[in-house]
Amino acid sequence: MNNGARTGNARRREWNASRAAMTTLAVASAIAATAAGVAASTRAATVAGRAASPIAATAAGGAASRQKFSPYVDARGSIRVPEDYRQWAFLGSWHIGPEMGVDDEAGVAGFHNVYTQRGTLEAFRETGGFPDGAVLVKELLKSEGGALTTGQVSWATDIEGWFVMVKDSQGRFPENPLWGGGWGWALFTSDDPGNTVSSNWRVDCLGCHTPAKDTDWVFVQGYPPLHGAGSR
Repeated sequence: MNNGARTGNARRREWNASRAAMTTLAVASAIAATAAGVAASTRAATVAGRAASPIAATAAGGAASRQKFSPYVDARGSIRVPEDYRQWAFLGSWHIGPEMGVDDEAGVAGFHNVYTQRGTLEAFRETGGFPDGAVLVKELLKSEGGALTTGQVSWATDIEGWFVMVKDSQGRFPENPLWGGGWGWALFTSDDPGNTVSSNWRVDCLGCHTPAKDTDWVFVQGYPPLHGAGSR
């Protein structure tokens, strides 16, 4: 083989080697770019996930907290009358007299019987206050009266409605006008027990409860069991 042929072959080998090296470099660069892209995407997804997780967890936690708060309150703060309230602890009864504008033969216009959960009763005796989730149900009863052997008397008859209060010290429903002063407030009539006729606690409820402001808006003096007296 002459010198010219040997030189040509050497050049071809150099060119082939150079092309192979460039191909290898290109493949390596592509792999590196792909890996970098995957890593960047993973980091971005992780950061986004970390940022979104507290927000989602906070929102979900708030909704769950409201949902777990009371079985008698939904996530929007709507209150319902507990079906079994008569199985709860009886706190006391109020007799509404003729000074309220109703003058019947016996001088009593109606009875307001009040019930609460036994756990609420026990908690109040221990702490002197109502725990979150405490429910007070005031059952509003009509009355009749007449002369019996004991004298002029009154007795309860039909249910007119219910007034329900639910303790909430955390202000869980700031946008709901039936919640304020540490309580949820709702009045129901016997004609439509599933829907409250109250629209705003300040307008519909505060006037009657203002004298009890210093005792958490509740007339606790009328409930002997809260202070240690027996309760069935």
